[in-house]
Amino acid sequence: MTTMAVSPLATQQPTERKHRVPITVAYGDGIGPEIMEATLNILHAAGAQIEPSVIEIGEAVYKRGVTAGIEPRAWDVLRDTRVFLKAPITTPQGGGFKSLNVTVRKTLGLYANVRPCVAYAPYVKTRHPGMDVVIIRENEEDLYGGIEHQQTDEVVQCLKLITRPGCEKIVRYAFEYAVRTGRKKVSCFTKDNIMKLTDGLFHRVFDEISREYPQIETEHLIVDIGAARLVDTPERFDVIVLPNLYGDILSDVAAQMSGSVGLAGSANIGEHGAMFEAIHGSAPTLPRNVANPSGLLNAAMLMLEHVGQQQCAARIRNAWLKTLEDGIHTEDVAAESTRATVGTKQFAEAVMERLGKEPEYLKKAAPASAISIANASTGHTRVQPRKKELLGVDIFVGRPGVSPDALAALLRRCETTNLKLQMITNRGVKVWPNGLPETFCTDHWRCRFISSHPIDSAEVVALMFGLNNASIDVIKTENLYTFDGTPGFSLGQGQ
Repeated sequence: MTTMAVSPLATQQPTERKHRVPITVAYGDGIGPEIMEATLNILHAAGAQIEPSVIEIGEAVYKRGVTAGIEPRAWDVLRDTRVFLKAPITTPQGGGFKSLNVTVRKTLGLYANVRPCVAYAPYVKTRHPGMDVVIIRENEEDLYGGIEHQQTDEVVQCLKLITRPGCEKIVRYAFEYAVRTGRKKVSCFTKDNIMKLTDGLFHRVFDEISREYPQIETEHLIVDIGAARLVDTPERFDVIVLPNLYGDILSDVAAQMSGSVGLAGSANIGEHGAMFEAIHGSAPTLPRNVANPSGLLNAAMLMLEHVGQQQCAARIRNAWLKTLEDGIHTEDVAAESTRATVGTKQFAEAVMERLGKEPEYLKKAAPASAISIANASTGHTRVQPRKKELLGVDIFVGRPGVSPDALAALLRRCETTNLKLQMITNRGVKVWPNGLPETFCTDHWRCRFISSHPIDSAEVVALMFGLNNASIDVIKTENLYTFDGTPGFSLGQGQ
């Protein structure tokens, strides 16, 4: 089965594009330059119709004081070509430096990360010779907003943001991918038994959109048991769609299960562009001419499919598969089937020598038809405004060395006419009223004040004034709303 990055930018033309497609190339750091050179040599030898423009990113740019790792003028090149083939980079140690991958994905709106994880047994060692799974990961939201705060001496927080448009785009993309690439099943992993609002929204949107695709088998699994089943029997899965963090972790797990993280490439697809990269790092300590260029090469093949050069992509993939079959391997995947262990440059030469040949055992690649699903893959609806009413407020308080009962006594003195203290939690566990003495508490308390009927924000302001006058350290507030009468807030453990 051919895997491709379903692309809003591809056309439905059945023939190869004849003009040279402009792309942006970044050679990266560490092993990046040598695997990029090997990859581009193979693409040119195969007749890829591309016109690369090179930009500098990564360690050298970070060291010039650019915390994002990319110069402002490079964005103009990326926005012009809308196709980015990127080698791994090195992010300097220490704080103050942003993840370039996250920056590019979010800045360019690359909402879908597509990672095919295919076994190449018996030529690449794996415990799962029949594995052929595609991980489709939401790429912009979740905890990767990087919105973090230190709130007390003992507690830090990271905000998890999930939006309905973000869920709709990635879930619909997963189903369109399955339909257009001939896959039969889409699985969804979340943790909505705990995170009922955030992961619950992702699950709910999955169920809603799945009804539009009756021809596709669907299932939802809690992410921990889903991960366990993926590791044990990946053959039961076809396409898996996940929120950002789970997808990041499990796509690497799945790539390693299939044989090696070093073989896996990924596509980052959006409405206005796409980025293609190996999923491994820059390995700055690895000796020269040792690295396996296959991960970046597989990413480049996804890129060729994306820009409408499917025949060229299939020609390269067949030559690459034939190279594996012939036992020409780099050191990282060398095994019993290896006949010659070669370096980066020699491996690329072996692939180029086999252009025009096809594998005998591994499933050969056939040119995939080009795909245009701009409307289907990115479609989302704006939620109609609902009746939103303020019912209370969660006040987060920093207070070391105090008991829940003592804190409650202080807080109750600050109650307003309508806002009454309902509960206090510590790390999400209710400790007042009727808390247990065994519960460990930090210096960070969530104090919920609730009204019996809707109120306006002036009541919250009045409460805040009272708390300030009582010298209570308020570190954060979250208003508690209902939407058409449904609570828009979690109850908390122990309630």
